[in-house]
Amino acid sequence: MYHTELSRVGPGLLLRDIVKGEEDQILASVSVIRAANADVIVLADVDFDANLVALNAFADQLELYPYRFALPPNRGVQQGFDLDRDGRLGEPEDAHGYGRFVGDGGLAVLSKWPIVAAQVRDLSRLPWSDFPGAIPPDGIPDALRLSTTGHWIVPVKVTSDQILNLMVWHATPPVFDGPEDMNGRRNHDEAALWLNVLNGTSTEITEPFVLAGISNLDPVDGDGDGRPEALNALLSHPRLKDPRPASVGAVRAATDDGGINLTQSGDPGLDTVDWSDEDNRPGNLRVAYALPSADLTIADAGVLWPADADSPLGQDVRRASRHRLVWVDVCLVPCP
Repeated sequence: MYHTELSRVGPGLLLRDIVKGEEDQILASVSVIRAANADVIVLADVDFDANLVALNAFADQLELYPYRFALPPNRGVQQGFDLDRDGRLGEPEDAHGYGRFVGDGGLAVLSKWPIVAAQVRDLSRLPWSDFPGAIPPDGIPDALRLSTTGHWIVPVKVTSDQILNLMVWHATPPVFDGPEDMNGRRNHDEAALWLNVLNGTSTEITEPFVLAGISNLDPVDGDGDGRPEALNALLSHPRLKDPRPASVGAVRAATDDGGINLTQSGDPGLDTVDWSDEDNRPGNLRVAYALPSADLTIADAGVLWPADADSPLGQDVRRASRHRLVWVDVCLVPCP
């Protein structure tokens, strides 16, 4: 799972930068993903276009993944309501998910194995008000979708008779709102949707599967605006395993950065993002997850955060994104 931060400020700009082949961030992102060399990877914050032109151009540079998949995100899709009540319609804040244009900051799956696109289940159009047990604030439009970006179940054909399902999402940050706590409530319910899937309420999911996404929430630390109950319920769900991916680099970064990181109660080795610790910012947190189903054997797991920040890979990791790539190795049969 990798939050790339590759989104750009307008449509077509990501493709322009990929094709130019000179953008440091893109070149660093290629280096990071190649270093991980995962069989399947979920990418967040990659701009979507109708023919996946930008995604295909990026994947072609990686030279690892013949199979590519993405659906239009909810980000940037206007829903005709002044959601932030500032008297102006059609702003990024008024879309189903915050977005400067249609396709802004989407999700994608790259795979060395075939993706069974015809069997993908897209839960992204579910109205928030129709979600069982939803906790939206008063006054939101009935048509507003629960998913900020998307909730997908993507089948990957790992052998001729074996499917591995990927449960993919990218939630809103539980901040940037007012006392109504719209984003905090929505962040909670975006995780809770997967609880309903695991419990058979929203749709059925069969093992084996991996839940992979950006929660934008740490189960322990943060600035206090989040509602971690649904996320913690996922981490302890009997149908899932939490491999607790960690890195020495995260521990060193928390120590070197100082600030709020030194007051946090969670394990700094589990952090997946290097956010600022100054001016009341949240500091380094665990916000990216790869949670295999309980039937899978975990061989190893980690966060690609080199201990040596000045090594070539360490420099690429920092240039590519504030976020770090999270990986888990699983065996469909008992590991040797």
